[in-house]
Amino acid sequence: MIALAIACLAGVLMAVQGVLNSGLGRAVGLLRAVLAVHAGGLAVIVPLTLLRAGRSPSGSAGAGWAYYLGGPIGVGIVYFVAASIGRVGACPATTAIITGQVLTAAVLDHFGVLGLQRAPFHPVKLLGVLLLSLGAWILLKE
Repeated sequence: MIALAIACLAGVLMAVQGVLNSGLGRAVGLLRAVLAVHAGGLAVIVPLTLLRAGRSPSGSAGAGWAYYLGGPIGVGIVYFVAASIGRVGACPATTAIITGQVLTAAVLDHFGVLGLQRAPFHPVKLLGVLLLSLGAWILLKE
């Protein structure tokens, strides 16, 4: 239950971050905004990592190369979220983002991609995705 509350908090922060990033993108340009967001994140995480681990963040043995793609993918996420919110608004963009996340997560879980425990996609889950898509359509309809 705590993990789901943390995930919900992440969703709240993502929505706020998207609006902030979109505004920053309008002010300074999207690429500069993405750079500023990641520089700010780096400025926060480096001291936290050093304080918590007590050493430099060089202990990366054992992680495959694919796991490092989160950083470059994060650049794309920040860029595309800021761009979409700037064009269509926070609610429509976030609805499309969540729909894409759930559909992708279902596929990743189904196939057990990148070490995930396999969670087969059953017809009941398909009903949930269809209801989510219907809700997204209602929210996006003008």
